Amino acid sequence: MTRLDPSIAAIRAAIRTALPTLPEGPARMVLVACSGGADSLALAACTAFVAPRAGWRAGLVTVDHGLQDGSAERAGQVASWARTQGFEPVEVAAVEVGTDGGPEAAAREARYAALADAARRHGAAAVLLGHTRDDQAETVLLALARGAGPRGLAGMPVLREHLGARFARPLLDVPRDACRAACAALGLTPWDDPHNTDPSYARARVRADLLPALVTALGEGVVANLARTASLLADDTAHLDELAEAALARCRTPHGLSTAELGKLPAALRTRVLHGWAAELGASRAALSHRHVAALDALVTTWHGQGPTLLPGGIAVARRGGELAAAPG
Repeated sequence: MTRLDPSIAAIRAAIRTALPTLPEGPARMVLVACSGGADSLALAACTAFVAPRAGWRAGLVTVDHGLQDGSAERAGQVASWARTQGFEPVEVAAVEVGTDGGPEAAAREARYAALADAARRHGAAAVLLGHTRDDQAETVLLALARGAGPRGLAGMPVLREHLGARFARPLLDVPRDACRAACAALGLTPWDDPHNTDPSYARARVRADLLPALVTALGEGVVANLARTASLLADDTAHLDELAEAALARCRTPHGLSTAELGKLPAALRTRVLHGWAAELGASRAALSHRHVAALDALVTTWHGQGPTLLPGGIAVARRGGELAAAPG
């Protein structure tokens, strides 16, 4: 009997572990997001093998961002390959990429919107994404560079609800090299996105320079340790978020939040309550920074008659007596 390549075995095992964690739903189907790169191609090939044997249907969506010459042809090639592997449905989603937040963020927003739309239309339990352990380590380093708190350092979640769909990342414990090795073992030729090596992108610089330097200085285990840090912080953050949700309910008043109740909370909960409440008022979570939350917190902890705090979206919050409330526009 021919021995199964260990890289293929690791990826298949990760998918087998992930599928039972998903709600089955009437369709009992997952969609794989596949760009044609090594990570998503290995994920797709292994899902095509594992899903039907586990009683699941598997479809595939490839997104054409239209940002490079030949992108439509490449998306068509991925779709054609997917049909030969038994994926159903197979879709090419052509999107228009805006400019808000820069090219990376705009492309990501357009991609997730297209994937979520496909998941909703087909009743998919989840869209499977090919992010690996190396991607998680890079995310942690980028969060450190931004001065992010525990939520940012928790990295990418294994499961996420977004835009009315569920996204799953079964390969967060699988190294990137395993995906490339699996493609080679399966006779697949992945597409190498030039954006991944473009030094104008922060993630590309982390991938090409920073992470290899850390491996040289601290050893091969640093990638796994960074990813493990994200996992540990994700568990802690999830628990704190649950506590903060209950605390927010206790702090509510008819017009806002009680400063007396807020003042009783430890800082780790109080700032989460304020962050969540600011999002409820309409402030974008992506634009809501530590500076904004600290200014809200000052209205509670160091109140000396200061004026309203301005949040993203032009939302003003003021303290009136014993309440924080949105100021009239």
